[in-house]
Amino acid sequence: MGCDLPDCKSRAWVPALFFLAILVFGAFFVIGDHHYIRTLSKWNDANHTRVVENLEVKITLQNTKHDSNSCQNTYRPPGTEALPRGIVAGTSDLELRSLWDYRDENIIKKTSKSLLAMAVGIKQKQEVNIVVEKFLASGFAVMLFHYDGHVDEWKDLAWNDLVIHVSALHQTKWWFAKRFLHPDIVAEYDYIFLWDEDLQVDNFNPTRYLSIIEDQGLEISQPGLDREKSLYHHLITIRRENAIIHRQIYKTTESLTCNKHSTNPPCTGWVEVMAPVFSKTAWRCAWYMIQKT
Repeated sequence: MGCDLPDCKSRAWVPALFFLAILVFGAFFVIGDHHYIRTLSKWNDANHTRVVENLEVKITLQNTKHDSNSCQNTYRPPGTEALPRGIVAGTSDLELRSLWDYRDENIIKKTSKSLLAMAVGIKQKQEVNIVVEKFLASGFAVMLFHYDGHVDEWKDLAWNDLVIHVSALHQTKWWFAKRFLHPDIVAEYDYIFLWDEDLQVDNFNPTRYLSIIEDQGLEISQPGLDREKSLYHHLITIRRENAIIHRQIYKTTESLTCNKHSTNPPCTGWVEVMAPVFSKTAWRCAWYMIQKT
């Protein structure tokens, strides 16, 4: 169907104009908003990257934690898995505990700060009794090493149940010390007195002695011997009347010269094995050096 009217001719260019308008508007949108489109794209990329990076970090941390636990548990023997905090104890002591009631006031007492350990035989029972009574009264823990097998014969003494008894035939105190005084077992004690059984303590005050060695910072020491009552082999072990402590002697004999330049035992740095007193720090070192016992 044709149209020769003027109106029909005027409307013929409308579709072309509308199409042209679409092209112009589209071109403006593409060119004018190109920066917006790129910015939006970059934001999306950055956001995407950030999300991915966070995800990667999270996964990495989780894997690291998993690997750490795996390393800790690798080759761990059965039954040695980590226990809750507070259950594992690295040290112990020689304090007696009640078998039946942990609240038993007759057994539970203030933890001792020092330990007396002696190798004893029944023949020295009387001397040992005096020593033990004095040290218990001063708040010491006491451990007796019975080298002759006689343990029951000590039961008549009032303190028998308050001390630790260890028995092994014909062994020295160093044999006992190596096996029963491990540094981790005696770590709770500030000082360890490792004495012979034949020492007389009539004029000895354990509390006073502790105060002296603490004040002087002595790691290894021994009480001075009474010149008139003791059998001694080295002058450095003899008590001096005019001094609280001494670390060396000055003496010249045919076989020995001790002067201010002397640096070797028995002129200086000498403690006899009959009555040594160790700080817990010194004992940890000395214990490892006890050999062939």
